[in-house]
Amino acid sequence: MTRRLSLAAVGAALTAACAPLSMFATFTPKDPAMRSARNVAYGPAAHQRLDVYAPQRSAGQATPVAVFFYGGSWDTGRRQDYSWVGQALASRGFVTVVPDYGLYPAVRYPGFLEDGARAVRWAQDHATAYGGDPGRIVLVGHSAGAYNAAMIALDRRYLTAAGVNPRHIKALAGLSGPYDFLPLTDPIAIRTFGEATDLAQTQPTSFVTSDSPPAFLATGDQDTIVFPRNTVKLAAKLRAAGVEVQEEHYPDIDHVRMVLALSRPFRGRAPVLQQMSEFLHAHAG
Repeated sequence: MTRRLSLAAVGAALTAACAPLSMFATFTPKDPAMRSARNVAYGPAAHQRLDVYAPQRSAGQATPVAVFFYGGSWDTGRRQDYSWVGQALASRGFVTVVPDYGLYPAVRYPGFLEDGARAVRWAQDHATAYGGDPGRIVLVGHSAGAYNAAMIALDRRYLTAAGVNPRHIKALAGLSGPYDFLPLTDPIAIRTFGEATDLAQTQPTSFVTSDSPPAFLATGDQDTIVFPRNTVKLAAKLRAAGVEVQEEHYPDIDHVRMVLALSRPFRGRAPVLQQMSEFLHAHAG
């Protein structure tokens, strides 16, 4: 079996089950980038670890910093399985931090958001060591990770509590994220958020203001896991507040293929990486 066929089989399996990501991370071709650090602690808990991917060194100004949050229904995921995302973003000129965060059942809302904000604090404090600018941070996420990125960007309490200046967040990129999902009917949402005393406070759309960062929001029209209406609602709320939004709908992309489109083998399916990177650079410099 050729390498191309093997990658196609992995992509099909990912679409069907969203499971063999470790195989995909091992065998997929990766972009040129330098993994500058791995398994770095950003807090005392065992899961509070991150990896850093930096662009190839060159003379010049410091680069923006991207913090990428992976998805997995808030109960699965490992940063190691997203090395290809870290390298893809690094190859586009971002010092990229990929953190783990607490997962269900050990952690429920808002614990994973507090973890994410702590990871952003680490990025802010250590960006210069990898050629990054701590004052130019962008938050990126897919699926549950897009929710995490949006909440941390929009509800400033998490960043403030972690010691991060919210104005350092220059832009947000959410891929296939759940942003407005009340009432809670899905079992995953119920178990993750059901203990919250104020459910409105769990929704990214509740925290949109005129000071919210510009947002790149993308979804696939074939997504039946996180319906595109989530993207539509958050984009509309941001626009109504006067915030710049680039809203992209990809006609032949489903939930998993959205994140796979960041990888080299599947990048031709949709221009997600190019459009997202251009938007983030336009606002982060």
